[in-house]
Amino acid sequence: MAKYNPYDNMLSVLESAANLLGLEKDEYELLKYPERTLEVSVPVRMDDGSIRVFEGYRVQHSSVRGPCKGGIRYHQNVDLDEVKALAAWMSIKCAVVDVPYGGAKGGVTVDPTTLSKRELERLTRRYTSAILPIIGPERDIPAPDVNTSAETMGWIMDTYSILKGYVAPGVVTGKPLEIGGSLGRVEATGRGVLFTVQEVIKKLNLKPEETAIAVQGMGNVGGVTARLLHEAGFKVVAVSDVSGGIRCEEGLDIPRIHNFIKEGGFLVDYEAEDIVRLNNAELLATKCDILIPAALENQLTEKNAEYVQAKIIVEAANGPTTVEADEIFKRRGILVVPDILANAGGVVVSYFEWVQNLNSARWDIDRVNNTLQAKMVEAFNAVYEMAEKKNSTLRMGAYAVALERLVVALRIRGIFP
Repeated sequence: MAKYNPYDNMLSVLESAANLLGLEKDEYELLKYPERTLEVSVPVRMDDGSIRVFEGYRVQHSSVRGPCKGGIRYHQNVDLDEVKALAAWMSIKCAVVDVPYGGAKGGVTVDPTTLSKRELERLTRRYTSAILPIIGPERDIPAPDVNTSAETMGWIMDTYSILKGYVAPGVVTGKPLEIGGSLGRVEATGRGVLFTVQEVIKKLNLKPEETAIAVQGMGNVGGVTARLLHEAGFKVVAVSDVSGGIRCEEGLDIPRIHNFIKEGGFLVDYEAEDIVRLNNAELLATKCDILIPAALENQLTEKNAEYVQAKIIVEAANGPTTVEADEIFKRRGILVVPDILANAGGVVVSYFEWVQNLNSARWDIDRVNNTLQAKMVEAFNAVYEMAEKKNSTLRMGAYAVALERLVVALRIRGIFP
């Protein structure tokens, strides 16, 4: 069996959306290729004095609508095709929510759990110095992603600032508040998922208290999503982390679970009455109204799509559904709200943070959350209307909205020289 290639997956969906819009090949051909791909070696002196060399990447997919934007992830499975796909999805995502950014992504092939904090800092600073020629507030603005954090962004900002000779808070987003971060940024992706779920149930005339939700992944995005959904009155019946999952028919005590995980616990060790333990496959197939994959990509495939019992899938993770699984969900009448819409809250508030940095300003939390909600609702309605107009899935509707905006920008700017 051929290895799953996320970039091929992206290209397949892009081609389908272009056909849906009736675009000529010349109008979108440029979007099938990243503008710039940088591969770097990242030598790090380990705590024991030895030297290890890690592979790092930064891919800029498109800057046609503005500076490139995208996270940096540390994971042992990071490779170039994954980073290229994630960069392209960022271009699409930024266009869907209509923020003036292009798409980028970065990553280092490393298992961060095997490194000490000092080793991670040295890795981050060396990686920053390696990609420094192509990043900057007006060029490419990194952010946190899988296994990176506000602390990581602080190291990147400091390294960039020292090497440039001036303080540049706008080089990254997702920073600590004390050095230019934005209120609401930590919860932004999960809050964006909440707003998306609220818009979906409005369209389908569902009530929060009657809507059972399962969340795969209890990291920053999944954990925040589960907590905010619980606070908004939804019934979260199942959640999972890397150790396994749990289910309670009457709804889980999400605040207690959130605190348990925050203190370093894993769900395999979580104890409570009336819970049933699940593995990852069982979590994805558990009975619920809304399934929210919030872990890594390639989770819903042709192998398990037939077993999914949810009526709606809201993609909080990047690329969790393969093209083959999408076709199965379409045939089965399962509504899929795509990642490029559902999890765009993070990049929207990253944009707010960048704007604040450029203007040396600080927005209050109400302004951040209210403006985020307005952006997410506007984007959802644009995608929903496009899908209805084209009689397509929401994924095709989102790609069509984004492609229209990208193609217009390409047409206006033209091809140099």
